[in-house]
Order: sequence, then C-alpha cells, then structure tokens
Amino acid sequence: MKKELLTLLLIVFFASAFGQQTTDKQNPFPKTITVTGSAEMEIVPDEIYVVVDLREYDKRGQGKIDIERIKSAFVQNCREIGLIDSAITIASYQGYNNPWLRKKKKADLYSTISYQVKFSKSNDMDRLVDRLDDDATQNFRIIRTAHSRINEFRKQLKIQAIKAAKDKGIYLSEAIGEKLGDAISILEPEENSAAYYNNLTRGENSQIYLRDSMKLSYGMGDNAEIPVDFKKIKLRFEINVVFALK
Repeated sequence: MKKELLTLLLIVFFASAFGQQTTDKQNPFPKTITVTGSAEMEIVPDEIYVVVDLREYDKRGQGKIDIERIKSAFVQNCREIGLIDSAITIASYQGYNNPWLRKKKKADLYSTISYQVKFSKSNDMDRLVDRLDDDATQNFRIIRTAHSRINEFRKQLKIQAIKAAKDKGIYLSEAIGEKLGDAISILEPEENSAAYYNNLTRGENSQIYLRDSMKLSYGMGDNAEIPVDFKKIKLRFEINVVFALK
C-alpha cells in the first residue's frame, strides 16, 4: 500500500513539473503590459492641387475662340507665374472638332479641357486667377492638399508614438510595483491616406475663388493683402506595444 502511494505521489510530482515546464515554454512572458502611444502634428500644405475647367466660347466680333488658342494662353500664363511644365497636366478633354460631328451639323458644340495644376503656395494661385480668361474659365477648384515631406513626418510621428508608449509603460508598471521589461510586440497602424489627410475640396467659381469670397470673409478692400493660409493637414498615429514585466 505504501509502495503504491509513493508511486502515485511521484507520478503527480513529475506531471506537475512537466506541466510547468510546458507552460513556461509556451508563455515565456507570463506577466505583460499592453500600452498605446500616440503622437500628432499639424502641417501647412506645400502641395496644392487645383483643377481648372476651360471651354470654347463666342466672342463678339471674333466668333468662336477655339480650344487650341485657350490652351496655349493658359499654359503660357502658368509659365509666366513661374510654374514648371511638369506641374501642369491634362485631367480630361472633350473635343467636338471632328468630321463626324461636322457631318451631323454639330459644329456649334464647344470643346472643353480640364487641367490639373500643382501649386506650392497660395500666392501663385492668386496670380494665376488674375490672368485667367474669365469667359473661357468654367471652374477653378481645389481637389486636395499634401506635403512634400509627408513620409518624413510619418516616420517622426511613429518614433514619437513608440517612445510615448514606453514612457507610459514605465509609470504604469511602477504604479503596481513592477519594472518594465523588453518589448514583446509592436503593432504598427495601417497606412491609409484617407485617415491621415484632411483633404480640401472646393467648388467655387473662378470669379469668386481667392478674390471676392476671401475679401468678404476678412473684411478687406480690393487693394488689401489677403493673409489667407490653407487648412492644415493633421497627422496622428497610435501604436500598441506589449512589454514584459519583471
């Protein structure tokens, strides 16, 4: 009876020791803390994307002002304010000057073209608006804003967020008499431009944009300077970090 009892105790002991060893292998960090660090910043955009819609029109005494003439004048105006050709691209084009339409007696239709222009500052936009052909220009709208150093700023914010997570982990663990150990895992947020950009969109007519509406908003006269800046881009990152406790 004693031999059987001793054998049973030995089995229980080894089973317990084996179970403890297995648990330690499966979970080498039995005590952990999960913290979230965040960082954010606001930046003034230095890339402003604008779409300008142009259309043929009839001018008294001259007949139709064709699209080629309008295109040439627009590109020339862009160059004269210092824009490089790579900053000017065609967003869409609709032309009616073809044999089929002339045969169908649709020569009275008007061709249209839309340009996308990238500006680095709002003053250049003012200068271009002042040069636009008011009859040809159908619309002048901002489609989005960005920054040339956006990837650099993202990297900086992620580093700051991880450091903030570590600082938080230190004081939280000390509050319960523990010490922060090694980082076990870092969960980086998904890169989603829609989540990190505050894109600007406007649909104001070219005659209003950057002239009358802003002067009215700031109560300025016709000859006053317009100290208007664009809505800042807000970047924010949150990173989850799991630390061991020791």
